[in-house]
Amino acid sequence: MPPDTAATFLPVRIAVLTVSDTRGLAEDRSGDTLVERLLGAGHLLADRGLVRDDTDLIVERLDAWIDDPDIDCIITTGGTGVTGRDVTPEAISQVAEKIIPGFGELFRWLSYAKIGTSTIQSRACAGVARGTYLFALPGSTGAVKDGWDGILASQLDSRHKPCNFVELMPRLRER
Repeated sequence: MPPDTAATFLPVRIAVLTVSDTRGLAEDRSGDTLVERLLGAGHLLADRGLVRDDTDLIVERLDAWIDDPDIDCIITTGGTGVTGRDVTPEAISQVAEKIIPGFGELFRWLSYAKIGTSTIQSRACAGVARGTYLFALPGSTGAVKDGWDGILASQLDSRHKPCNFVELMPRLRER
């Protein structure tokens, strides 16, 4: 569904975290792809980082960004598989107050059209922590494109109807 062009676009301040034991920022094609897409959509890159596949390091970075009032959303890439070193979902679960199960379900449904049953190996997930959105995507550029183009581009667009994540942002800290 196309955005409601009569509505006002509200840029989201997004931090991008790559989780990898094998890449540095210079080789981070999936992070580059994500940054290119979010900037192209009119959002703001609030920060960018890279950490090893280590639950404590991921949680430490997530906590710092969650507590930063200049960050609305964190998108991670990498560490969502099923091997022993893939621990991004575990880190997300340590900080998230609410899980958004539909994100992972929809990601795998979209991915199925491209990679078939191999999508079952992805543990893409999402949640909300202290008023900040968290989205964990696999580390391939194709997965980042699927996650951004198929879900996040519209859900992080305040003009998307009938509803979107942006319109809920003022209410995420309600009790």
